[in-house]
Amino acid sequence: MTRLPPEAPPRFEARILPGLPALAEEAARQFQSAAKESIAARGAFKVALSGGSTPCALHERLTKAPFRRGIEWKRTLFFFGDERCVPPDSDRSNYRMARRTLFEPLGIREERTFRIRGEDPPKRAAEGYAGILEEQFPGERRPRFDLILLGLGADGHTASLFPGTRALSVRDRSVAANWVPQVGSWRVTLTYPALNAARRVVFLVAGAEKAAVAAAIVGKRSSSAFPAGRVRPRQGSLLWLLDEEAGAYL
Repeated sequence: MTRLPPEAPPRFEARILPGLPALAEEAARQFQSAAKESIAARGAFKVALSGGSTPCALHERLTKAPFRRGIEWKRTLFFFGDERCVPPDSDRSNYRMARRTLFEPLGIREERTFRIRGEDPPKRAAEGYAGILEEQFPGERRPRFDLILLGLGADGHTASLFPGTRALSVRDRSVAANWVPQVGSWRVTLTYPALNAARRVVFLVAGAEKAAVAAAIVGKRSSSAFPAGRVRPRQGSLLWLLDEEAGAYL
């Protein structure tokens, strides 16, 4: 177990797993645990999904035994941590990936999936998603997700919070449109106020190209220097799951 600096959440852990299948297995266990706890306590499980390639392995694992029947999918509501500004049928869409790898295999009804409208103008898409969150988290100043799944870029970004971009400084909104010069496009992303209000945050990190930045964040050398290192749930837990390649320097 590796701990972050004193300003980090009190429940922090990092685990290095022997390969992507083992990482997906542990992530599925964490997903199931969060679902059972949330449904028992509040009657529903509200999870924000991550984009990228690593979550595909988790999604595939969730669609098989024992998780397929071991999770109350009818009480699970799906949201997204970020989205590219593309239509939902684009091969770059996080929603499309989740629909193909998780929603359709499990028969998740559309009314339980809340996507970011990437086809809309970015600011309108952000405002629209903020409105959805207000409706689905009534009475909460910030949406308090039961679980947020996040990834890590080699540059230290997470969700669509990229180094040097304006969304890093947003403190008064849960969702923001974010111009990302590094990729030359707009993104819509949850902001730190939303990420750090979560009950659980789990990072899924795989690949040798992530090893250096993972060591810099998890290894305490410069945790706040990267966007992902500023994710510190104030009253929740933070878990980093890394495969052996991503955790090589830890």
